[in-house]
Amino acid sequence: MDLSIKTKNISSACTVLTCLLGASNTWPQNDEPLTDNWAPSEWGPDDKAGSVNRTTNAMKLVKQGKVATLGKVYQQDAPAFGSRGWRMTIPGLPSGGPFGEQELVYNDEYLATEIGQIGTQFDGPAHIGVITSEGEFFYNRRFFHDDDITTYGTGSLGVEHVAEIGFVCRGVLVLLDATALRGMDALPIPQESKRGDPGIITDDDVAAMIERQNLGAINEGDCVFLYTGHGNIWHPSEWDAYSPEDKNSRIAKFNSGEPGFGISACEYLATRKIILWGADTWASEAVPGEGSQPFECHIKMMTKRGIWNLENLDLSKLIADGVNEFLFVWSPLKMKGATGSPGNPIALY
Repeated sequence: MDLSIKTKNISSACTVLTCLLGASNTWPQNDEPLTDNWAPSEWGPDDKAGSVNRTTNAMKLVKQGKVATLGKVYQQDAPAFGSRGWRMTIPGLPSGGPFGEQELVYNDEYLATEIGQIGTQFDGPAHIGVITSEGEFFYNRRFFHDDDITTYGTGSLGVEHVAEIGFVCRGVLVLLDATALRGMDALPIPQESKRGDPGIITDDDVAAMIERQNLGAINEGDCVFLYTGHGNIWHPSEWDAYSPEDKNSRIAKFNSGEPGFGISACEYLATRKIILWGADTWASEAVPGEGSQPFECHIKMMTKRGIWNLENLDLSKLIADGVNEFLFVWSPLKMKGATGSPGNPIALY
């Protein structure tokens, strides 16, 4: 490579890095977390787990003895947000051996991915923050300049603190009747950032669905999941049968926006003291949402209240079986300092 070109590329990279590192000094600031006292949380200033502290025993919900796994398959050609990707290789085939007179061989996998933020994914305490005049504010008044947070792990914001408790809860699937509520097979991507757009689920919509499905009140300790039908663009039982061209088209549509919870629905669920929210989409909330702030549910549920989010769920078996209330069991992987976690949640009913 020509030395002048190489020097120019290095200089450009350094300029970009300088901009990124210095960005928090120049971006607009939002001091709402400080002035509205988002911390300490209701579990005190030392809490690192958030709403999972409300986990309760919901075994009485298992009546049919059936199990549905709600995680999607992790694979290279699955839809992913932005530049994220899943790149797994099996080095060697076999990776090691042979050993002994029986000629034992073994295989390993090598994985390069944003392991906490790909596919079926749990958003943990370090995932979403707000820039304030005191720094990048995360759950329970922790800042990214705190001494225990480095590029090798997020310290007291690590997902392992949630994983230490885990979720065992009453699962409530609140949009089984999408066709009855909206008169369509799947909710559309919102076209307007306001109430009344059919792709945005509001507090009134949640109340209507709860009444229609005869679920009773959403209670403290519940986990609430939204079925929009948008996740069927990436249907786990059909995905591998699509052509590469069809997959690319579906990926573009899946990522172009999504129906989901609006901020009024999220605020309502927060008042009910749920411990987890999720959906069959990549953000669980409507994109664009119910207002001008992108991903406002992420901010107000997770950063403000410690109510975590589980995205890209496969709810198809529950839909097929007509199930809208079940025992939900899930725990993130105990990855020290990670921002989130992959996994395969389980519904028992």
